[in-house]
Amino acid sequence: MIKKNAQIEGQNGKPILIDYTYSKRFTNQEIVIFCHGYKGFKDWGAWHLIAEAFAEKGIAFLKFNFSHYGGTPESPSTFEDLEAFGQDNYSKQLNDLGLVIDWVEREFATNPHIHHKKLNLIGHSRGGGIVYLKAAEDKRIQKVISWSSVADFKERFPKGDDFEEWKGKGVYHVKNGRTGQMMPHYFQFFEDFQANEKRLSILEQAKNLQQTALIVHGTSDEAVNLNEANRLAEVIPNSEMHFIKDANHVYSMKHPFEASVLPKQTQELIKVSVDFILENSN
Repeated sequence: MIKKNAQIEGQNGKPILIDYTYSKRFTNQEIVIFCHGYKGFKDWGAWHLIAEAFAEKGIAFLKFNFSHYGGTPESPSTFEDLEAFGQDNYSKQLNDLGLVIDWVEREFATNPHIHHKKLNLIGHSRGGGIVYLKAAEDKRIQKVISWSSVADFKERFPKGDDFEEWKGKGVYHVKNGRTGQMMPHYFQFFEDFQANEKRLSILEQAKNLQQTALIVHGTSDEAVNLNEANRLAEVIPNSEMHFIKDANHVYSMKHPFEASVLPKQTQELIKVSVDFILENSN
């Protein structure tokens, strides 16, 4: 099993931390680029074990941290840079993903084990929305998979008096239930969405997807309603849905994840996703 780390420059000069895992037992293999969700990061929970599981099936697995996710190269699994977190927005994340895709094409152009043109995207939660948007605008992507994805970014902004308070103060805070930190969101977050609403409208852009898509959702998701999956399936021309019974938003994983065996819901998540990618793979 090959595991490597890399770092590239992201938005506003901030670093994008990357790691990838693959097996040398396979040649010409597919590669997955994984996008984490809100208050997430590439080393959360059991993502590393999921990467190994994909690699064992002959799919290279790359995961990365968005440039403004809130961590630093020195402390990648904690939120030491809350100013960056507050300055994050969907446009920056889309552009970061584009930079990672560009890097993958260059990095693996001569690698006999990984085909740099066999690019697939997986996104969890908010990252699911990001991969649908990127696939709609980037035809280099072959297949798209979402895990517990949101269907509409606009709906998730504060509303009513909360919105007016945000606009007036220029910032609102959300408590991180795991760390206890109050995490800032500056009003630029909404202003950027408003300025780029067409590009950032998941359901509208998903109508234009030429790639096949797999929509996976847990039936006991406490963070993103199951109906979000149905809304995505209604507009994506060539999509499949898979519901995982009793799975919560993170498929029974947690952070830190110290067990050696993945939960059954996570194992099902891996199987259905691997099968989807390898189906009709050349």
